[in-house]
Amino acid sequence: METITKITKDKGQFYLIWLSSGEKLRVSEDTLVRQRLLKGQELSDEMVEKIKKAGSYDVGLQMSLNYLSYQLRSKKEILDYLKEKEILPEDRKSIVIRLEEMNLLDDKIFSESYVRTLMRTSDKGPKMIEQQLKRKGLNDEDIQHGLTFYTMDEQVEVAKATAEKAMRRYRTKSFKDALQKVQMHLMQKGFNREVIDLALEELSFEKDEDQELDVIRKEGDKLWEKHRKLDSYKRLMKVKQGLFQKRFDSDLIQQYFDEKELENEE
Repeated sequence: METITKITKDKGQFYLIWLSSGEKLRVSEDTLVRQRLLKGQELSDEMVEKIKKAGSYDVGLQMSLNYLSYQLRSKKEILDYLKEKEILPEDRKSIVIRLEEMNLLDDKIFSESYVRTLMRTSDKGPKMIEQQLKRKGLNDEDIQHGLTFYTMDEQVEVAKATAEKAMRRYRTKSFKDALQKVQMHLMQKGFNREVIDLALEELSFEKDEDQELDVIRKEGDKLWEKHRKLDSYKRLMKVKQGLFQKRFDSDLIQQYFDEKELENEE
């Protein structure tokens, strides 16, 4: 037998039942009232187990409702959350079923909301969003349902904004190199080739000749200094090779070396 030594208020709508053995049970206000639990009351072992089970379910349900009040969650997120809070395995499943009955948990609706949010607020393409939804435990059918709301036109618009931002970041590269890096960046963000091509076609990035000349001078001078210990011919070849690898046009490379030659003559 156990005796309730005290009952104290816990966080939210929960209470702590302190037992004579030193154990304490966390229960919801509903369980407290339903079981008519009072200080000094004697409890059989069977009753203690009953309270524990009721407490696990009720506490878990209340926690889940609070967790869902901030934003929509997937079933896996709820199950992981309840596991973290040490809710009994059988109660986790019952809580998920109850939340579904209350229309508070639906992976199809979650998928749609998640996709709509990311396409408005992020630079992610469908492939990356799909990977994130898989990590949240959604099945393929629910994932594809959500992705239908990310239309081709919207993908192109997001890809364009992402490409413009990336191009600014790569302005210290040669135009060809920068363009290639932008394409790779868009692929890594989860956009397919068709969307990338359409986005870049609409943006029509143009090479700034003055900027390109400034870039090749900086890159060329770095390479020139790097290979300063080589003889003249090998040094020239190494620098030329390095500039070609950085995807500068051959006529621009020649212009750089013409300028370099004039410098040396002076």
